[in-house]
Amino acid sequence: MGKLTKKEIVNDIADKLEELYPETPIPLEHKDSYTLLIAVLLSAQCTDARVNTVTPHLFKKADTPEEMVKLKVDDIKSIIRPCGLSPRKSKAIHELSQILIDKHNGIVPQDFEALEELPGVGHKTASVVMSQAFGVPAFPVDTHIHRLAWRWKLTNGKNVVQSEKDLKRLFPEEKWNKLHLQIIYFGREYCPARGHNPHECPICSKYGRKVLFDDYDKEQAKKAKKAKKK
Repeated sequence: MGKLTKKEIVNDIADKLEELYPETPIPLEHKDSYTLLIAVLLSAQCTDARVNTVTPHLFKKADTPEEMVKLKVDDIKSIIRPCGLSPRKSKAIHELSQILIDKHNGIVPQDFEALEELPGVGHKTASVVMSQAFGVPAFPVDTHIHRLAWRWKLTNGKNVVQSEKDLKRLFPEEKWNKLHLQIIYFGREYCPARGHNPHECPICSKYGRKVLFDDYDKEQAKKAKKAKKK
């Protein structure tokens, strides 16, 4: 069998992800575009699981912009503290809720530019809301997806911006919304940041960068040498 083309590799990765994750429920619990926006904002530097334990308490008090602005910033901060960065996030939640009321009739805008103008909302957060709440093709790339794209030689990008461009170029637009969730689920199950064994990874074992195997094998050799000395 000859060397696979880039397109064949990309298609094989997409097929493997579809085989493993035919269903991709949104990891963050929410009921509409507003609660999704708040949940995604809270997920910055925090796990989805942790966010899902916090949002029920927050949304019980306020699950609309109109209700949220009635809360004091300190009240929001005390509820979301387990998510980390609570001073900044609580201020952003209160401010963006007021902006939604003042500029958008209390409705989350279905527009990248308008979303990215909101406090605490960057391109990745806007992309998640556009793709998962509104079904608009987007490819939200966080540090985890960036890491996997680099491991699989789908990007040489030094940052998430370049990785997003490369992934959008490689995969068809109609697959973006589902694919980014499939990569997230894959990363959690097979390809975490630490303790990753590329030899046992369904994708890295075929398409992973050589450095992954070299680093892993060196680390295992060190552990074996230490164990032998004991």
